[in-house]
Amino acid sequence: MTLVQKNTDSPVYSIMIAIAIGHLINDTVQNLVPAMFPYLARDLGFTFTQLGLISFTLNMVSSSLQPVIGYISDKKPMPYALPIGMISVFIGLGLFAIANQYYIIIIAALFLGFGSAIFHPEGSRVSFMSAGNKRGLSQSIYQVGGNSGQAIAPLTGAFILDALGQRGAAILLLLVSIGIVLLFNISRWYSRQLQAEKLDKKPKKILISSLPPLTKKQVGIALTLLFIIIFARSFYTTNIQNYYVFYLMNHYDLTIRVGQILIFVFMAFGVVGTFFGGSLSDRIGRKNVILLSVVVPIPFCLLLPYIPFWLVPVFLVVIGTLIMISFSVTVVYAQELVPSKIGTMAGLTTGFAFGMGAIGSVLIGWLLDLIGVDSTMKIVSLLPLILLVAFLLPKDKVAQD
Repeated sequence: MTLVQKNTDSPVYSIMIAIAIGHLINDTVQNLVPAMFPYLARDLGFTFTQLGLISFTLNMVSSSLQPVIGYISDKKPMPYALPIGMISVFIGLGLFAIANQYYIIIIAALFLGFGSAIFHPEGSRVSFMSAGNKRGLSQSIYQVGGNSGQAIAPLTGAFILDALGQRGAAILLLLVSIGIVLLFNISRWYSRQLQAEKLDKKPKKILISSLPPLTKKQVGIALTLLFIIIFARSFYTTNIQNYYVFYLMNHYDLTIRVGQILIFVFMAFGVVGTFFGGSLSDRIGRKNVILLSVVVPIPFCLLLPYIPFWLVPVFLVVIGTLIMISFSVTVVYAQELVPSKIGTMAGLTTGFAFGMGAIGSVLIGWLLDLIGVDSTMKIVSLLPLILLVAFLLPKDKVAQD
């Protein structure tokens, strides 16, 4: 496989798409874990709290290591870490497919979390290196790959796992093998770019921020607000992705398969929102897109637990599209707050999202065991109100071509 080399001042679309495909493969496997929850609960008798701890293990390993790996790669880029991370994903998926004891599943989650921690900061760096003057578009293409993987996972659960059970997960090992080869080729391009910079004595590519000059205190406040937004969004989307299927089964008497298909609808339209969010932010500004993702979906989130079934798909489409429209934008916004730390900011934002998803999975699972499915869904529906802190973010300028 040969990836096209272009002028480094122009967008390199072949690399943008290739790293997005790698992201799709990585996140399909990562999100197969919550897609397996109904089957693990049914076949192995796990409680909601035990299921939450599986997700906590995977996401907490990923979230804690991502900023570290991002910081290290800012100092010394690691091109060939990408296929190494995918090999770890391969091992974790293989263990998940054969595990019949809880501790083996936890070990599998550790391998998956480690692979994800390696992939995301370096993948985001490749997206930045290939972006040229299309940073929002490039980050959107990259995140669309990941969010597409998140959307495919419940669909995999609805058809492959529903037919073959837990061992059906082994089918995806072929997909991961393709990912290892793809990432190896991307790493070769990445390595050549680094060598070219050294030979040509070019200065390292630096991100030009669209934000006005800010003091360290203002940057700190802005990052805190951004992390609050990521916290609320991650808790809410984790609830939908991991546990809303149980609400659909309990409240509307649906089968697991139909419930998983509705989760797919939510995640699939999240992909649509993610794609348009980045390119839209290049046109109207990062903060405006973040505000759009905050204001419009709030009433839909508040009403979701109370609506008749025929409205559920409509609400999931609206919420999925709009709440995820800022997913890639928050990464770019953080990078523009601290433009000298591309890998670190990517690791912090995506790592924090994973961490909040991990904590959210455990807390929501505990609530489900404690007060039941219906009450938990009503409490979680209030979380998007926290997103209103986005109004306090510094205003950025619209990027010019």
